[in-house]
Amino acid sequence: MRKVESCCEYLHSNFGNIEEKHMPVKFIHSRKLVLEPQKGSPWAEEMVLNPAVVEDPKTGRIHMMFRATGPWPSRQIPGRPMPYPIFMGYAYSDDKGSSWTPDFSRPALAPALNYEINDIYIRNCDGEKVVNHANGCIEDPRLFFLEGQCYVIVACRMMPPGPYWINDVPTQCAPDWIRTPENPFGRAASGNVTVNVMYKVDLQRLADKDYGNAFKYVTHLTDPKYGENRDVLLFPEKLVVDGRRQYVCLHRPGTPDEYPGVKETRPSIFMCASDSLKTIWNETRTQTLFASPMFRWEKDRIAASTPPIRISDKEWLMCYHGKQDSTVGYTQSFMILEERAKGFPRITHRCSERVVFAQEPWEMPHKFRTPCIFVSTRYRC
Repeated sequence: MRKVESCCEYLHSNFGNIEEKHMPVKFIHSRKLVLEPQKGSPWAEEMVLNPAVVEDPKTGRIHMMFRATGPWPSRQIPGRPMPYPIFMGYAYSDDKGSSWTPDFSRPALAPALNYEINDIYIRNCDGEKVVNHANGCIEDPRLFFLEGQCYVIVACRMMPPGPYWINDVPTQCAPDWIRTPENPFGRAASGNVTVNVMYKVDLQRLADKDYGNAFKYVTHLTDPKYGENRDVLLFPEKLVVDGRRQYVCLHRPGTPDEYPGVKETRPSIFMCASDSLKTIWNETRTQTLFASPMFRWEKDRIAASTPPIRISDKEWLMCYHGKQDSTVGYTQSFMILEERAKGFPRITHRCSERVVFAQEPWEMPHKFRTPCIFVSTRYRC
């Protein structure tokens, strides 16, 4: 097995002219501002960030979903801070990403923003009534194909956040019942923790801006009883785990030591597997700590950034991110994963250098005080 630090050398040898010592220069072809907050669009006037893209194999159009927020006075509870629900907007490109056409007329996917207990439910793609974990905010999309179907995974809260860049208290805009015995949703409501939700996406209806029919709620993918959880991704095909092909999920608990047998306290990457997408959140028997912070620029946390990309019969390229602290901020880097006959894939290469990090003015601290940059991979079916 090669040393895990040699991922940059591996990429250089196998995928072109990438030099480890100058990765921020050589790896990035160009940088330009694509979207920014829009005055006059209340749902997108404060922040526009964290996009995901996918290419429609039928039309060649590249679809983008992006995160946006703005003040929402109509859902403010008296005596509570102004809520800032988080929405998903839509944009597209017909020239391979050289230019983008956004739709700021309305959100593509919006939280319901219901505060009554009996209203925090939704019909899933099979018509079943389930808890709507996306009731309060929908953020950080990951678009991908799985078994020929396009999906998006989003990080959600049951209640809308307030101005989190000023005061990051997730429950500050929530109704009083979340802290009482009447709460039937556990930490999903009492802590307003992030729960990750998966939707089916109809790309033609998305292109037609038929947003009401473009998305179908599938299931939640993480269990709120273990607290805050983000950066959830699925491998875009089933892998052999425990002798059979299963769905394999990556996720990043905020407090990994809440899982049985785990001592790591820093937010780290976990893996789990399941025969069904609808039960993957409850697969505690296969939950395993996959990767923890190793390098200085990962000191605070690491997590997967985009769904892994197959690069050989047994290997996957995975983009992931690390955070050092609030001053240095986030770095995007890469791992090479290798499938095994038994158990989950293992890491065979891991870049030791910072690969992509904030440099341009629009990537540097403003209202959000930490330098932050995320990547998105263009997926085809």
